[in-house]
Amino acid sequence: MAKHGVASVLTLALVLGVAAIPTVVQSIGVCYGVIGNNLPSPSDVVQLYKSNGIDSMRIYFPRSDILQALSGSSIALTMDVGNDQLGSLASDPSAAAAFVQNNIQAFPGVNFRYITVGNEVSGGDRQNILPAMQNMNSALSAAGLGNIKVSTSVSQGVTAGFPPSAGTFSASHMGPIAQYLASTGAPLLANVYPYFAYVGNQAQIDINYALFTSPGTVVQDGGNAYQNLFDAIVDTFYSALESAGAGSVPIVVSESGWPSAGGTAASAGNAQTYNQNLINHVGQGTPKRPGSIETYIFAMFNENQKGGDETERHFGLFNPDQSPAYSINF
Repeated sequence: MAKHGVASVLTLALVLGVAAIPTVVQSIGVCYGVIGNNLPSPSDVVQLYKSNGIDSMRIYFPRSDILQALSGSSIALTMDVGNDQLGSLASDPSAAAAFVQNNIQAFPGVNFRYITVGNEVSGGDRQNILPAMQNMNSALSAAGLGNIKVSTSVSQGVTAGFPPSAGTFSASHMGPIAQYLASTGAPLLANVYPYFAYVGNQAQIDINYALFTSPGTVVQDGGNAYQNLFDAIVDTFYSALESAGAGSVPIVVSESGWPSAGGTAASAGNAQTYNQNLINHVGQGTPKRPGSIETYIFAMFNENQKGGDETERHFGLFNPDQSPAYSINF
C-alpha cells in the first residue's frame, strides 16, 4: 500500500550487477488495499480469496467490516496498525492494549498471523517503530495472544551492498529492530519490487532478469547463482540480517507485484508473467535460503483513488467488478 520508491542504493547495486532475488513463503497471500470508490464489499472480497484458493491476506489498517467478513474463514491475516498510530503506540502501552482489545480480541474468529507496526516508515517516525513493537508484543502477551507475531514492513531501500552476500542495513534504525525480531522469533517483512529496480535502471538491468525469464545465471556470487532479481533482493536482506547479528530472522515478502498499465514496461502481459512466475518460484526459496518463502502479491484490486504515479492504480490482480485483470493460477 505505501510505496514504492525508485531504486535504492541496494537496488542500484543489484541493477549494476544485474542480480536476482529470492523470498520466504509457506503460502501465497495477496494484499487487500482499499483506496478506491468502486471496490467490492468485504464479504465479496473474502469469497473471491476463497474461490481462488488464496489463503493469506494483508490489510493496511484495522477495518471492522473486513475483520467481520474474515471471521470464521481460514484466511490467515497480516494486519498493519497504520503508520499514523506509531507515535501513540510507542509512547503509551495502554494504546497498544486498546488496539489489541478493539481490533484483535473483538474478532476471535479471525486467524491473525502478523501485526505489522509500520509500513515503509520514513523520517523521524522510524524512532517509534521499535518501542511500538515492544508495547504491541507486551499487549498481545498480556491478552494471551503471544502466538501472533509482531514485525514491521520495510522497503528494499533500507539495505545496501552488492553482490547479495555483501548486503548490509544502510538505515541505522534497522540493526536494533533486527536483533529484537531475533529475540521474539518473528520474521522481518520486506517489500520486494524488481519492477521499480528495473524501471529506475533500464540501462543495466535486463527486463528478463526482473521477470524471472532469464535463460541462465545473471549474477554469480561465490557459490550462489542468481537467475532473477527477486532472489538477489531477498538474499541481500538475509545478508543484512546476518551482518546485524540476526541471521536467524526469516524474511516474509510482504509485498511484490508488477503493474498492468500506466508506465514503462507496465502491461498485462508483463504483470501476468511476473506474478505467475513469482507464484511458481517462491516454493523454492533463494540460493542463500532454499525452502518456501511466505509471499504477498500487491495487490488484489486496481485502486482508482491511489496517489502517485499512474502505475500505482494498476497493480491489481482483479478489477473492481471482480473480473481478472489477467489470467493467474494460484
